[in-house]
Amino acid sequence: MTVAVTGAAGFVGAHVIRALVARGEEVVGVDRAAPRAPVPGVRYVQLDMEDAGSGAFRAMGSPDQLVHLAWGGLPNYLSRHHYERELPLHYRFLATVTDSGLPAMLVTGTCYEYGMVDGELAEDRAPQPANPYAWAKTALLDQLRFLQAERSFALTWARLFYVWGEGQASSSLYPLLGAAIARGDRTFPMSAGEQLRDYLPVTEVATILAALASRRGDDGVVNICSGTPVSVRTLVERWISQSGADIVPDLGHYSYPTYEPLAFWGSSAKRRALLGD
Repeated sequence: MTVAVTGAAGFVGAHVIRALVARGEEVVGVDRAAPRAPVPGVRYVQLDMEDAGSGAFRAMGSPDQLVHLAWGGLPNYLSRHHYERELPLHYRFLATVTDSGLPAMLVTGTCYEYGMVDGELAEDRAPQPANPYAWAKTALLDQLRFLQAERSFALTWARLFYVWGEGQASSSLYPLLGAAIARGDRTFPMSAGEQLRDYLPVTEVATILAALASRRGDDGVVNICSGTPVSVRTLVERWISQSGADIVPDLGHYSYPTYEPLAFWGSSAKRRALLGD
């Protein structure tokens, strides 16, 4: 099976490509930029979705499955950019490749689609997006469902929770802590850290996405999460302990973000049932 992966040069994309190769899939990496560390055996295609026309499907090798990870403007979740530019761009691209014959796609969404809701979040909960990024992702899912009524393709919507690991943007929590440790800082400024979140390492997220992609199923919304809440403070203290560094969290230095609830995590029951784990 041939699997094309957009956002191939990005944080999650590079790990997903390696996970797909490990499963024995033929992989085509798609991105505007060339990869910094190409994976042996993977064919890479430089493609800008802004300019991608009817030839995009053939340029990607007429894949059996598309893993669509690309999305711009992050991590600014509050920007109008998400619905003014990203939403129409991505819908147009996905509609074009399905019109050309794409039989299946896996598209990544976000846990923010659930809105300002505390507690465990399952896929049957109605979305209530409360920021522009989440609203744009929710709208794209609705558009793709309408498109399915006209064209025959399988759709899995992989709703990502919190991901950390190698290659993550420098402004994220894990690399910020790593940079502070590397500098020899004595303290690490952060929030009070009592937020409950659902974190997975990117290698595990990539393994899950690759397994779902290999199914080529019409699986609808699937949470990509651990199913276990952990406080941000506990997570940071765990990372510090594992590093062996002599650094102390400066709790309460930053206020909590206003675009997310205080305590939420995902239900992993559907994903585990689909993948038998």
